[in-house]
Amino acid sequence: MISVLLATYNWPEALSLCLQALREQTNQNFEIIICDDGSKDETRTLITEFQKSYPVSIKHLWQEDQGFRKTLILNQGIETANGEYLVFLDGDCIPQRDFIAQHLKLSESNHLVTGSRILSSQQLTKSLCANGNWSHKKLMANAIIWGIKGFLNKWLPLFIKLPDHSGRLYKKFEWRRIKGCNMACWKSDAQAIGGFDESLLGWGHEDADFIFRLQKNGVIRKSGAWATEVIHLWHKMADKQTAEKNAAIVRAKILAKVQ
Repeated sequence: MISVLLATYNWPEALSLCLQALREQTNQNFEIIICDDGSKDETRTLITEFQKSYPVSIKHLWQEDQGFRKTLILNQGIETANGEYLVFLDGDCIPQRDFIAQHLKLSESNHLVTGSRILSSQQLTKSLCANGNWSHKKLMANAIIWGIKGFLNKWLPLFIKLPDHSGRLYKKFEWRRIKGCNMACWKSDAQAIGGFDESLLGWGHEDADFIFRLQKNGVIRKSGAWATEVIHLWHKMADKQTAEKNAAIVRAKILAKVQ
């Protein structure tokens, strides 16, 4: 079974689109654990409504809003998960209909997967959130036009899915192309490294640190590009004041390993 750890914070319109997309999945053998970093009551009300008629289990974990503490709530999610395989997704990302199925195809013992994303423009994001309804059929019908107009930064990965192959494997740790909004690993591997580093508070690089420590522990990284892409909704950039501090912590760990 797969557990989708869905991180969210105070954007119920985006979370609704994400949950609608997960409801359309071709593979329904998963649960959703919403890891809520202190959202207001509007998000809780939305989740409660989805729980009433959703085809799979939705659990809502919530912690008090004391700033960006994603590492803490994700660790709660890891411990709560019933699935042996964890897929990490953000509530501002809309998965394709075969998102779960593609992650399952790429899953392999002693491996982790880092997926990629398709960026949505500000105009398209506003339109989707205002409309409030999501359908994969509408996405596929409009993807090329949206791409030509610049509403999506790429669209070919929506139509071309590449199989698993040796070229997906990373030979060493690489910082680039790590997106915490789309990655997966085995629960046992996540627990073996103690989950996310909870000293990394504020926005930035908790995902790179997590992947680095998994690889340091012998887990092999695999690319999920051209298989697991999600539509990342536009939003203002997060406060990056802590990003450099967190990056320095990760760099120190990498340097210590090299030495």
